[in-house]
Amino acid sequence: MLSTNEALGAEERRREGAQDIEDEGPSEQTPLLPSRDAEAHDDRSQPQRETSARSSLLSSLHGTGKAGKRRWPSILALLLLCLVVILIIIFAFLAPSTVEQYAQQAVVFEPTSLSIDSFTSSGVRARIQGDFSMDARRVHKKPVRDLGKFFTYIAREAESGQSEVEVSLPEYGNVVLGTAEVPGIKVDLRNGHTTHVDFLSDLHPGDVDGIRRIANDWIDGRLGRLRVLGKASVPVKSGIFSLGKQRLQQEMLFANKDIPSIPKYDIQKLNFREVELPKGGSGMAADVALRVQNDYPIDFTIPPLAFNILVDNCHKGDPYIKLADAETQELHVQPKEQIELNVTGIVHHLPDTLTQDCPGSNKSPLDQILGKYIHGKETTVYVQGSSTPQLHTPQWITDLMADIIVPVPLPGRTFGHLIKNFSLAETHFSLPDPFASPDTDDSNPRISAKVRALVALPEEMNFNISVGRVRADADVYYKGKKLGALDLHKWQKANSTRVEASAKDGPTLLVESSVQEAPLRITDNDVFTDVIQALVFSGKGVLMHIKADVDVELTTALGEMAVRRIPAEGEVPVKPISGGGGHGGPIGGPPAFRPKVFDLQILDTSPTGLTLSALVNITNPTDYSASVPYIDIHILNNGSVLGHATARNLQLGPGENNNLHVTAVWDPLTMGGVNGSKVGRELLSQYISGLNTTLTLQTHKGSIPTQPALGEALAKFAVEMPTPSLHSPPRAHPPDEPEDPGKPGKGDDGAPHFIEDATMHLFTSTATFTLLSPLKREILYVTSIDATAFYKGDDVGRIVYDLPFAVPPVDEEGNGVTSPRLPVDWSLGSVGYDAVKRALGGKLKLSAEANVGVRVGRWEEEVWFKGGGIGASVRL
Repeated sequence: MLSTNEALGAEERRREGAQDIEDEGPSEQTPLLPSRDAEAHDDRSQPQRETSARSSLLSSLHGTGKAGKRRWPSILALLLLCLVVILIIIFAFLAPSTVEQYAQQAVVFEPTSLSIDSFTSSGVRARIQGDFSMDARRVHKKPVRDLGKFFTYIAREAESGQSEVEVSLPEYGNVVLGTAEVPGIKVDLRNGHTTHVDFLSDLHPGDVDGIRRIANDWIDGRLGRLRVLGKASVPVKSGIFSLGKQRLQQEMLFANKDIPSIPKYDIQKLNFREVELPKGGSGMAADVALRVQNDYPIDFTIPPLAFNILVDNCHKGDPYIKLADAETQELHVQPKEQIELNVTGIVHHLPDTLTQDCPGSNKSPLDQILGKYIHGKETTVYVQGSSTPQLHTPQWITDLMADIIVPVPLPGRTFGHLIKNFSLAETHFSLPDPFASPDTDDSNPRISAKVRALVALPEEMNFNISVGRVRADADVYYKGKKLGALDLHKWQKANSTRVEASAKDGPTLLVESSVQEAPLRITDNDVFTDVIQALVFSGKGVLMHIKADVDVELTTALGEMAVRRIPAEGEVPVKPISGGGGHGGPIGGPPAFRPKVFDLQILDTSPTGLTLSALVNITNPTDYSASVPYIDIHILNNGSVLGHATARNLQLGPGENNNLHVTAVWDPLTMGGVNGSKVGRELLSQYISGLNTTLTLQTHKGSIPTQPALGEALAKFAVEMPTPSLHSPPRAHPPDEPEDPGKPGKGDDGAPHFIEDATMHLFTSTATFTLLSPLKREILYVTSIDATAFYKGDDVGRIVYDLPFAVPPVDEEGNGVTSPRLPVDWSLGSVGYDAVKRALGGKLKLSAEANVGVRVGRWEEEVWFKGGGIGASVRL
């Protein structure tokens, strides 16, 4: 019995043979069209043929039989078919996603130039140049990198047809930024191969209102991130194979650092000048030269543009104020090169809203702008595209820029020392009004003067200006320390003269103004003391430094305008009060400030004091004048206050000031206490004895009632003066007649004494004296005398008398009054008494020491008296 395999083999060979017969195909005798019987036979034999085909295929796969060699074409065709199916699956399903990933990561496009070929009525024709390449190193996944390199190597290059790209912003309601018409581009897809791309594209703006909204958000800094979506339908082919239209969509996200900022600029030059306006009148032009760095590879020509220049109003919520119209000329922008931009702005007039004070403020918007600028602070102007069409500028550019406002910060400019020279002439000082209310202008010292200032004009100002009025708040410094504040808040009339530039200096403006009664508020008494000390004792002038904020009312081509708070500094030399050597004048020279008192009169008396009036002559060695409505000065001696002097409504000018009326009160007990009373008694005793005495004049806290600190500061500068003479001038004698030392009226020192002469009566032991009253109108009473007479130091006799007697003023010829006969207790046996007896019928000179009680009205005092050279006549 045959095995199963052998049986199967025999069966297959039998069938193979039968199949060979059937496979011989039609012969020449075979009909071209089969008969119906043949078709029926074929239908009946179909299952048999299928079974035979399977057997034949199996046999061929086993490679048995001679006919196997003839089966290889079928096998190759089947394998090719399978390969095609596999490639179709890869290219149709796997390759697009892989190639897309590869392309997204490997594509490199480096723009080398972006230029605007021309502006059209509907957009911009831009020329784009760059280098396209595939860099497989940028692909992270190795399978994608390998397959991508393989497929792009096979494809070698690709070409796109003409297409339209639409760019929109999803987060802004899909507003369309614009569209671009892109022509066909052919590029090399092989890795490492570079294709230079150069094509023109027509760009058309999209939604103008949406673009403005985005631009304003960018300018205001609200554009934190931006998502941009680009869509296009691009026909693509590679070689002869067309890949149809590919719908491309690319989304890009720009974060803060990716969004470009407004380019920085540098103002190279700023110039202001007058211009004639087309419709008549004058205006102001501002020429600005800017330098802007272009960091981008773009190249285009900007057509002429017009702008509105706006400034801030009073408050941020208020609409901007239009200040000027500006124009730019055609400008060529080169890639990554600095841009030199020249802008000219024309100010036709100053709007009322710009110069009017803001509600609740004394400053206008113009004041705020100029104040920031001239103090070195940054200010902002706003540039808005003008809606007025420009020649050769497409309308769509004008429409796009019309509502876009760009803030332009302007760095402040400190002008340094604008005032080059500052001086005061015909200066007049006024002391405070004693009856003024505190913290008012009249309660401070005031200054009136002619102010002369030479102002350096900034080089930017190339137009005529004139100053009509000025005012200022000035701080006064001495050696770097603040002395006080000079209040010039009231407008003062001024006039100005332009001084043209010289070889060394630029143009200047000479401003002259008259300042009337400007209050000077002393804020540091120690500094004020230093100033007075330098003026009084140094004999040299002092240099005061003034820092001021000046308001100036100008007249320009735009009309009148006020520029407020201009910083100004200047040096003011102050001439000394004395010529050196202290307040009394230079040593060996004429007195500079020493007052001379005369014509004393007693106005009233009290039990402890006298009220007197006097006339004073003062020489003012300075060029300054002063008004003194009220001042009170202490009178001192040996540090004790003995009284005070008061002056009212004095007008002091340069040079001699004569017959100034002063009232004084002499009351040592009240003013200086017990010690003051002793000092006052001693001073009067020395004074009537003909000794040289002086008084000290010193201000005090109450000297200027409304400015006690000023009085205390001046108290450090006491003025000494000789005690004014109470006697009438000595009788004159002819110049050719020698003066007789024994002549009545003078002692050995030549000074007038209280006792002019004496007469001794030996027989009655009495004596009479001729007395010269120091008072001119009042009667002086001698209430008591205890006196001793001496001759060359030896006692002559003593007089003790306690009955009052009157000493009236001297008569018109200067003759005194003779006292009653006073009893004398002779010093018998003394050398002095013997000298008196020897002089009987003649004269001799005696000296005397006495304690004398005097009274004037209700005032009484006891003084001592020492006198020499008293001419005494001796009678029997």
